[in-house]
Amino acid sequence: MVKSSSLLPEGYTLLLSELKERIRTAQIRAAIAVNRELVMLYWQIGRMILDRQKAAGWGAKVIDQLSKDLQREFPEIKGFSSRNLKYMRAFAEAYPDLTIVQEVLAQITWYHNLALLEKLKSTEERLWYAQQTVNNGWSRNVLILQIETRLHERQGKAMTNFDRTLPKPQSDLANSLLKNPYSFDFLSLGREAQERDLENALVAHIRDFLLELGVGFAFVGNQYRLQVGNEDFYIDLVFYHLKLRCYVIIDLKMTEFTPEMSGKMSFYLAAVDDLLRHPDDQPSIGLILCKSKSQTIVEYALRNINRPIGVSTHEIWESLPDTLKSSLPSIEQLELEMETLDEIGDR
Repeated sequence: MVKSSSLLPEGYTLLLSELKERIRTAQIRAAIAVNRELVMLYWQIGRMILDRQKAAGWGAKVIDQLSKDLQREFPEIKGFSSRNLKYMRAFAEAYPDLTIVQEVLAQITWYHNLALLEKLKSTEERLWYAQQTVNNGWSRNVLILQIETRLHERQGKAMTNFDRTLPKPQSDLANSLLKNPYSFDFLSLGREAQERDLENALVAHIRDFLLELGVGFAFVGNQYRLQVGNEDFYIDLVFYHLKLRCYVIIDLKMTEFTPEMSGKMSFYLAAVDDLLRHPDDQPSIGLILCKSKSQTIVEYALRNINRPIGVSTHEIWESLPDTLKSSLPSIEQLELEMETLDEIGDR
């Protein structure tokens, strides 16, 4: 018979809550520890295979035999397929320094590491994406997306005046968070799309948009109304960044950057700081997202602006005209052609 909760001693609920939290924390730590040991084991196996192949001239068939023998000896353990053993060898060959594996790569899963091996050639880029995965808690799919959209090339590349308008280390952090260009490949807009079309599409795909913006951005609203004097003004997009501790306002443009845009943004920032900013908040930041920009014009436009503003471009996947869509093969046709090619290859 279950006792009534009213008969429980005082403080029981608090104790139960604390125990649950400690158990969850222990589970997470245990999972991380298991993952770390697994990655380290795979590196060691790969290193041993690599060393023996170099020293004794063993061929690829030895890996196939190793796979069979290891799976026979450890039937309860998955991961000793011939394919995975070859990945272990490639992993050890790509990272000969065990210290690097211990400090960064052992903090992400084996499947994250396989994505880095398959998608990237440069050790420097692999380690950069690995560290970003640790910092941001990316899933494997998100990691692959960030690689395919060239995040390493785009991160911290916006043109800004932050070094002059924000105190350190706020300026360094803000600079590192902005990208150029921003990739909106999750959208499909026609050539005649206007700013409002882009805004509505981004809001409709807010999850994808937040992923592209990066960790820490919280969506506040779009067409955000500010009353200044007797007039109403509407900001395209307003966010709050949890790490920067400030509002980030975005002005969307489907044209090339012009100097007038920085003046308008400076006005918005002054109004937001007066009307929305809490005394504990840092100065608000503005980001102008346009279709293209001239570096020289941006530099002149921001030179004497005393509000923190960044300028970046955006890339949008343009939808195909209906006439062209009708000429493309269907999914069924592509699958049939692939099956035909496979049959030819098997002959």
